[in-house]
Amino acid sequence: MKSFILVILLTVMGFSSSEFSDPKPTFDNPRRVVFQLYDSEVAKVNHNLSSIYNILKEYPAETLKVVVVTYGNGMRALKKDYDKATLKRIVSLMEYDVEFIGCRNTMETMKWTEDDFIDDVSYVQAGIVDLIERKFAGYVGVIAY
Repeated sequence: MKSFILVILLTVMGFSSSEFSDPKPTFDNPRRVVFQLYDSEVAKVNHNLSSIYNILKEYPAETLKVVVVTYGNGMRALKKDYDKATLKRIVSLMEYDVEFIGCRNTMETMKWTEDDFIDDVSYVQAGIVDLIERKFAGYVGVIAY
């Protein structure tokens, strides 16, 4: 009996309380979200990360694609010497297939190299252009703070 109740509770808890608009997100047609991160203030970065975690909790697995485009001051949040606790959260999100993209123009201006940044960051020449193009490609743009 206890097993049965546990299964029922886990089943009920496993369903999202959100109602999704039509067409519903699916593996073949996931929701695509792009966060823009252009500020390196730890509280603001963590607010964005918390928002991403909240989104990941609501959507069924494989029905969501989240990308974080960093440029300008936001690039500092991906540097190896940034706040250690925040970097752990970023790496954790990468394990959930959240993609973090850095801006090479910012890197060139600041004289940074890929070695200055955590592993698994993707790079584009102009972060702001990548952000614009993703929005035109159907990504929903988010600034969480």
